[in-house]
Amino acid sequence: MISHLPILQVIIPLLGAPACLLLGKARLSWIFATVVALITFIISVLLLIQVNEQGTISYMLGGWEAPWGIEYRIDYLNAFVLAIISAVGTLTLIAANDGIKKEIDEARQPLFYVSFLLCFAGLLGITATGDAFNVFVFLEISSLSMYTIIALGKDRRALWASYQYLIVGTIGATFILVGIGLMYSMTGTLNMVDLAERLPPVAESKSVLASYAFIFVGVSLKLALFPLHFWLPNAYTFSPGIVTAFLAATATKVAVYLLIRFDFGVFEMSSPEVKQTINRLFITLGIAATLIASWTAIKQSDIKRMLAYSSVAQIGYMIIGIGLDSSSGVQASVLHLFNHALMKGGLFLVLVAIALQLGSTQLKDLQGIAKRMPWTFFGFVLGGLSLIGVPLTAGFISKWYLVSAAAEQEQWYIIAFVLIGSLLAVAYIWRVVEVAWFKSADSEIANQQQQTMPEKIPLLLLIPLWILILSNIYFGIDARFPIYFSQQAANLFFGGL
Repeated sequence: MISHLPILQVIIPLLGAPACLLLGKARLSWIFATVVALITFIISVLLLIQVNEQGTISYMLGGWEAPWGIEYRIDYLNAFVLAIISAVGTLTLIAANDGIKKEIDEARQPLFYVSFLLCFAGLLGITATGDAFNVFVFLEISSLSMYTIIALGKDRRALWASYQYLIVGTIGATFILVGIGLMYSMTGTLNMVDLAERLPPVAESKSVLASYAFIFVGVSLKLALFPLHFWLPNAYTFSPGIVTAFLAATATKVAVYLLIRFDFGVFEMSSPEVKQTINRLFITLGIAATLIASWTAIKQSDIKRMLAYSSVAQIGYMIIGIGLDSSSGVQASVLHLFNHALMKGGLFLVLVAIALQLGSTQLKDLQGIAKRMPWTFFGFVLGGLSLIGVPLTAGFISKWYLVSAAAEQEQWYIIAFVLIGSLLAVAYIWRVVEVAWFKSADSEIANQQQQTMPEKIPLLLLIPLWILILSNIYFGIDARFPIYFSQQAANLFFGGL
């Protein structure tokens, strides 16, 4: 059984999805989906331990040797990402039973769990596979189910958000497929390890450069890299809160993983000048994302939309790390990938709790609400401090590593922009804190809050919420786990492992 862990990581949620539909009842579907996710999380932990003890795992599907057959290849990088996805997926599913009650009709909840597990399996498959075409297949599985869970909410604007994402996602997937096709035409293989060996001799070909460009644009659409981020704010704002928490902590992270994998693990530029140009492009787009999206976040009246633009800004930090083209830069990106999953997963679950009580995440409806929900808003403050990058939080660790990577190359302007981005984060987090803690609600809003807050926040929502929020503090104090695995992941490309 241990030898089959790589395929079990993907096949269990993939087969679990239709089983949810057969169960029929919402409660049974939730229990079953949560058990499936928990098993998947245990498998990801076992894979992480196995990779750390034995090195890279190569699993051949059907006994066909690579590159003729499909290979699942688990190394430090994707084992780490698999653990992040499965952990967040499990926590959001635990919270889902109570978190979706007011946003998704009970009759449609089994469909939600079916789609959730399909999306979950797709994201895990993208991360685990060592075959470029399989990346596209799992990308389509995750995307199609993602469009469904975004549209399932009662807010009809979610339909438009889902449709907009469908159009953009289809364009992105097409670009990726064209890029894979061009690579195959030049090398005759789809295995990523084999591609990395066969591409350098033909690296001067315009087809290879075009392939890189197609894949870069396609993945950038998926990860919402500025200025291709326009689909993300609506998708995060109008989808059910549990869906937003899951997608914000996993989907864009998988896309960042793909960019790292293709940029450092598959392609090798023929000319240093071309590589330098690409790196400058990464850094420029990353800085633009950090500044413009953070500034836009300050002006939002809906907290979900504010955090959506914040996600675009935080993706910018990861892209800057990739653009530094160094071991420390990649380590900073992988570190921030991990830390941002904790931040946004926790913060969006806080918003689920608020919406469950108030029925709104509009800033104007939160006047003085911290006096009624002090612990919940304290969780928001802790997550916000990590987002800003305050010392003793996880966000500080990854920003420190990014600043150190920039200092190694004497790119002082990057450090300045990272600091400016953090100050802008202070501004939009403070807007929420000020309204919730220091503004007294007028009589109309106070009456509305009184009428819509009859019940306590369910325990099964609070537990995953606080696990994610407190993880931001724990990994800000003891960061040995993410630092070790992010360093090993960076060494895959720069340390000869």
